[in-house]
Amino acid sequence: MRKLEYWRTLATMVGLLILAVGLSACGGGSGGGQSGGSSGGSSQLTIQGSSTVLPISQAAAEAFKQENSDVELTVGGGGTGDGFEAFCGQTAEIADASRPIKDEEAQNCQENGIDYIELPIALDALAVVVNPQNGFAQDITLEELKTLWEPSAVGEITNWNQVRSSWPDQTIDLYGPGTQSGTFDYFTEKVVGKTGESRSDYQASEDDNVLVQGVAGDPNALGYFGLSYFEQNQQRLKDLPVNDIAPSTETAQSGEYPLSRPLFIYVSTQALEDNPAVEEFVSFYLDNINQFVQQAQYVVLPDQALQKSRERWENRTAGSDPKEIIAS
Repeated sequence: MRKLEYWRTLATMVGLLILAVGLSACGGGSGGGQSGGSSGGSSQLTIQGSSTVLPISQAAAEAFKQENSDVELTVGGGGTGDGFEAFCGQTAEIADASRPIKDEEAQNCQENGIDYIELPIALDALAVVVNPQNGFAQDITLEELKTLWEPSAVGEITNWNQVRSSWPDQTIDLYGPGTQSGTFDYFTEKVVGKTGESRSDYQASEDDNVLVQGVAGDPNALGYFGLSYFEQNQQRLKDLPVNDIAPSTETAQSGEYPLSRPLFIYVSTQALEDNPAVEEFVSFYLDNINQFVQQAQYVVLPDQALQKSRERWENRTAGSDPKEIIAS
């Protein structure tokens, strides 16, 4: 009998040991990758969207990781449209955007149960650029840009002298963002007059670095993309003042430059509730935003606009109202 009791006791102890190991392997929690750092587990956080905003979010993510090694941060580009698709589809907790969310994107989020906080983080200007070998184009107007980029220009406006008569009768090669880019949306609305309306016969890419390389290697080229990408490559490119105003930090912040715009991040309120790392990261992002914006060579928000953005975050103000936030 004593032997039987011994073996029963031993079996019970082994069973308890196996159960304890199993619970330990599962983490003892229900959040999986969403568990917070305070519990000793690791958190996962995905940021997806605008290639323009990408350098700012990358700078923030790298600095955050230095203090929070338990958080697994993934930052990807691909364009504002793709970012909102991932964000509304619940595969990204934060969306980077170089334009405000569209009505149809907001509807998609609503249908998927995703509410969001819209946070302006910086200003940017679009640079219109040509190859340095171009010795005749020194500036351009919004009206000339419309002539060049409106849909009716396909197959019709193909030479420089068709844009300005004093320019030579040479082929013009165009480079610009793809249709999923917020830069494309902003440019077409500002220049052509309607979002998404553009000629289609141009070299398109969602990657601004590809556009830089294209214009830098083509003497007949003209393209457009974010000012920071021009500033990082100004030895290889030449920018054109638009309506006699050159793009710069000063003209973007003052609003003088006609192709200046705000940049945003969008935060899922659902992810904010489920994942403690979201609150920690976004608070860190906003507390140090000017450092990251300057590091990425963008334009910091005016103080009043930045204060509105921070208040929006502190108050957890959901929805979209970019004009109200940016107004100074």
